Amino acid sequence: MPFPRSLPILALTLALGAPALAQTAPASPFTDAQRAGIEAIVKDYLVRNPEVLQEAIAEGEKRQMETQRLAQAAALKESQKALLDSPHDVVAGNPAGDVTMIEFFDYNCGYCRKALGDVQALIKADPKLRVVIKDFPVLGPESLEASQIAIAVKQQLKGDRLFDYHQKLLDSKGRVNGAKALQVAKEMGLDVGRLQKDAQGPEVKAALAENRSLGDKLGLSGTPAFIIGDEIIPGAVGVDPIRKTIADVRQCGHAAC
Repeated sequence: MPFPRSLPILALTLALGAPALAQTAPASPFTDAQRAGIEAIVKDYLVRNPEVLQEAIAEGEKRQMETQRLAQAAALKESQKALLDSPHDVVAGNPAGDVTMIEFFDYNCGYCRKALGDVQALIKADPKLRVVIKDFPVLGPESLEASQIAIAVKQQLKGDRLFDYHQKLLDSKGRVNGAKALQVAKEMGLDVGRLQKDAQGPEVKAALAENRSLGDKLGLSGTPAFIIGDEIIPGAVGVDPIRKTIADVRQCGHAAC
């Protein structure tokens, strides 16, 4: 006679949960013989019906993803001001645009370099798009050095020239470090001595700390990561998906109408 589908799962739950129960209960709910019998039943059932375990794993992953989505939604809502209006960020496109796209990036991220062309294309095609660039150096000490200089550049450059610096540095060849960031700054006529001093100052430290905190709250695991409205888009996904999200936010205020 086949076992009802629920019985092996119940048995599996009880068998796996027994050690934890033993820590809190004065006595085990099963004898050793009963436990051995349950384990044999569960093992036999799962061997004969592996799809049950696959379904359980899939359901667990689904619940984990939903939990993550809800946590990110709450973090986005709580962090709106820091995401949209931080004094530390580079703003490109239309500063008064009706939709803001935020990008967390690393100067040594190959996918960020690839995504730069997408960002440029979106700005060129959409005069109402506002873009916020956030340094998120997650790829080692060289990335951190580059970001420290790049954030300090904001004290000497404004507007389009500041975004020009960002593009030149992100588009440069090879590994990007502090020396490369200073070289690009020197080519643009900046005061390198002042930059080196400002890079170690409180404003740069505050900017990096804020971005790290935001990344942790939002659960960002890599770069690039784009935020548009109430959606986080990880990776260099190309122009079309981002353009669609922008259109939806513009139409109904959400990433999917």
